[in-house]
Amino acid sequence: MAAAPVALALPAWAHVSAARPPEGTDHPLGGTRAKQVWGSFHPGQGPDTADVRRLEFVHLHTGERLKVAYFDAGQYVPEALQALNHLLRDFRTDEVAPIDPALFDVLHRLHEATGSRRPFEVISAYRSPKTNDMLRSRSPHSGVARTSLHLRGQAIDIRLGDVALPHLREAALSLRAGGVGYYERSNFVHIDTGPVRHW
Repeated sequence: MAAAPVALALPAWAHVSAARPPEGTDHPLGGTRAKQVWGSFHPGQGPDTADVRRLEFVHLHTGERLKVAYFDAGQYVPEALQALNHLLRDFRTDEVAPIDPALFDVLHRLHEATGSRRPFEVISAYRSPKTNDMLRSRSPHSGVARTSLHLRGQAIDIRLGDVALPHLREAALSLRAGGVGYYERSNFVHIDTGPVRHW
């Protein structure tokens, strides 16, 4: 039986609750059940406009979820960016680093381009030097760059539950907003705010 949601003390414009997934619900990547954090930050109301941009994520390694209006009234919302930085931390070391806000803008455009109604499923975002070195050491052909943009908070590996991976890749390429990597075997697309390129 699911535990009752726990209300957290937050500003008036925010609402977040934390709860265990219902019995019988496994971690998205298998294994033990994970705590899910549900967030909803809404300084702007109604559908997205030029002045309000929203994103929704579920992190497949931690089970955390966040729905956030990260841009409102012509500016980024600091508290929302902090929540995003935390969600997209290095899940292996728990280190938090600033994520490039331009990456959120690319994701927002990508979500609109695909017409998806599902949250972005996050495989990896910020990566600490320790984690990056560990991943590189696993295999010389791992595809993990020594100077990966994940280290700078400028990259994210994602998929969408209602968009076929090839279509997600094509939509990302059409934006010409940075790097796009296609990892069919691992079932994700890499997005970054570096130079326009693809692999």
